[in-house]
Order: sequence, then C-alpha cells, then structure tokens
Amino acid sequence: MKISVIYWSGTGNTEKMAEYVAEGAKSGGADVALMTVSEADAGVLDSDVLLFGCPAMGAEELEETEFEPFFAAIEPGLKGRRIGLFGSYEWADGEWMRRWQERALNDGAVMIADGVIAYGAPDADAAAACRALGSAAARQI
Repeated sequence: MKISVIYWSGTGNTEKMAEYVAEGAKSGGADVALMTVSEADAGVLDSDVLLFGCPAMGAEELEETEFEPFFAAIEPGLKGRRIGLFGSYEWADGEWMRRWQERALNDGAVMIADGVIAYGAPDADAAAACRALGSAAARQI
C-alpha cells in the first residue's frame, strides 16, 4: 500500500504536521512518500491514499502560488480516491479547512477523516491527531 503525503509549508508548522502524518502511516505498515508540493506531480494519483497539507493563507485560502495550482490540476483525478487533509492556521476559526474539505467532496473524493488543523505550531494534541490521520490512511487497504 502506498500513501503520498504532499504538503506546502511557509513557517514549518504544516511541514511538522506532514512529518507526524507520515509517522502515523508508517507505524501502520504503509509505504509512505513524503514530499513538498513542488516535488509532486500527477503521478501521486497512483497512490492508494493521498494526504494533502496546506496552511490557511490570506482570506482563508490555500497557498496560491504552488499548492492551489497543483491541487486544481489534479482535482479531476480525485473522484473515488481516498484522501485526507491537514494544515495550520493563525487566525479565524479554520474555515479554509471546511471549504477545502467541501471542495474535495464535490470533486468526488472519499474523505478518510475530517481535516486536521493546528493553530500555529502543532501541539501534542495536534501531533496526535496528525498521527491518527496517517494511521487511518494505513488502515484503508
């Protein structure tokens, strides 16, 4: 089973979350590819489960220079695919995650869990939630 963890991080908070997600998936016995969005291509759609990480930017949006164009490009391939979402934020209440999750569902993706969010740097609770997301991904096959 292959799980791809694809993320963008400006401050390192979402990168740390991605590492925790990958830890959880590896502990469940999955083959995990951890990569930044700039390292990813459409080949990630060959993965059994896709886990995407992006912080809230601007007005509660996905990062618009790298992550948004990548996600938009692969959206047509998400139909029927198992995915999970995670990311950090530092204002508002995490509305970007709710919108992102709704967008993925509208694309036909199968959410393996609710999106995982962390306010700023991931604390112990957020780290545990990230590991649980990775573990849930490993249980999908």
